[in-house]
Amino acid sequence: MSKWKLYTPGSIINQIICALLICFPVFSYGTCIGWMSPMTLLLQSKNSPKGVPLTDIEISWMASLPYLTCIPATYLMAYMGDTLGRKSTLLFMSAISFTIWTLKICSMNIWVFIAARILVGITMAGACVTCPTYIKEISEDRIRGALGCWGALFTAVGSLFSYIIGDYLSYHQILYVLVAFPMIHFIVFLFMPDSPSYLVKEGKLEEAVKALAWLRCKDGSDPSIQMELERLMKEQKEDDENKQFMLKSIVTDKTLFKAFLIALVAAVSRELCGAVPIQNFAGDIFNLASEDNSSFALSPNKQAMMLGVVQLGGSLLASNVVEKCGRKWLMAITCLVSGLSMCVLASWFLIRDYNIITSAWIPVITLCLCIFCDAAGLMPITIVLTGEIFSFKYRGTVLATTMAIASVADFFQLLFFKPLANSIGVFYAFYFFGAMCLLTVVYVVLKLPETKNRSLEEIYEELKKA
Repeated sequence: MSKWKLYTPGSIINQIICALLICFPVFSYGTCIGWMSPMTLLLQSKNSPKGVPLTDIEISWMASLPYLTCIPATYLMAYMGDTLGRKSTLLFMSAISFTIWTLKICSMNIWVFIAARILVGITMAGACVTCPTYIKEISEDRIRGALGCWGALFTAVGSLFSYIIGDYLSYHQILYVLVAFPMIHFIVFLFMPDSPSYLVKEGKLEEAVKALAWLRCKDGSDPSIQMELERLMKEQKEDDENKQFMLKSIVTDKTLFKAFLIALVAAVSRELCGAVPIQNFAGDIFNLASEDNSSFALSPNKQAMMLGVVQLGGSLLASNVVEKCGRKWLMAITCLVSGLSMCVLASWFLIRDYNIITSAWIPVITLCLCIFCDAAGLMPITIVLTGEIFSFKYRGTVLATTMAIASVADFFQLLFFKPLANSIGVFYAFYFFGAMCLLTVVYVVLKLPETKNRSLEEIYEELKKA
């Protein structure tokens, strides 16, 4: 942290470097999610590297278990972040990612698969709790929203990476490639600073000044560094004065409770927009849509890659648009488009069941729209919004609680998506996802305050009047 003089004073380069490295465990999490799409087709085929094809039940449990273990893991990661620091928690995430791929390299036993997928829940929790909190706390207000969108971007890059290597490399080659990323990250991130907010909380004021000076590319004696330190100390003092159990404080305080409801609705609506089962079962959904359709020029895996490219494009756009459009209307528009696309897709599957000729490209277009909207709006806005409407004291707990509740919905939809789709029809699921998105639009328009470039005090003043 001593090389700040290499850059122009006030440069954001060190914040970008730090945020980039913070997001590498999110990339590893994305590869875990994306891995399921090509591997579902491979492991259930006659050429399964396991020797025998996996059943729908086994695949469903593998896909859904991370969302079940994510529930307690969110509180574990929030606790670790608040007590051991954001940096130590992030290093723990990389160690877990390394373990996940190592287990799969060592054995193809179904119980080893399940154990590895259980561990994915920890990296998922960290990606949704630790990483966005860490990024928020190292970022200046002027780039907070843009950097906060990087979590969605790196998840998309990780998923796309798995889609691509899943189609071109052998089963074990994929694992050897993926295990290298967390190992390299663990070593490199040892040189990064911890969150200034955490350092202030621990009373390590000298380290906090050094961290701020490096992140802001300024001298530790710079008045702006001292002002920021005083602001963090004031925020910490205000939090210390309230010794109530945090969730109790949120429930009993009307303003905090309104903010919590906003964070909860945002988190749950993102998980129920349809993107989660699409990401996990993209190849399988395209395979289902391709039945009796010879007009598909691409294989299901390559169509899934197209989906990954669209997700990446949406994530790249989000970093630019979120600061220009604001949080409220970006979320409302992406929810609306996603909801309408899911309803169109459901109708396509329903009409096809009656042997009516339909365009084979409708599933591709509608699934791409859903994933694009999730990456460009729902995923980043959910995380950025929660970080902006709560102070340091509450961020970890609120992110953990909302993520835990949302994970329950994810677990059940992934566990039952394939069995129900094969028994009663996949269109029921897509109509449900569409309805959830459209209901969210109504809530966002009526209840969500704009948080762009606004202080916590200004946001709470608006919530008090609502």
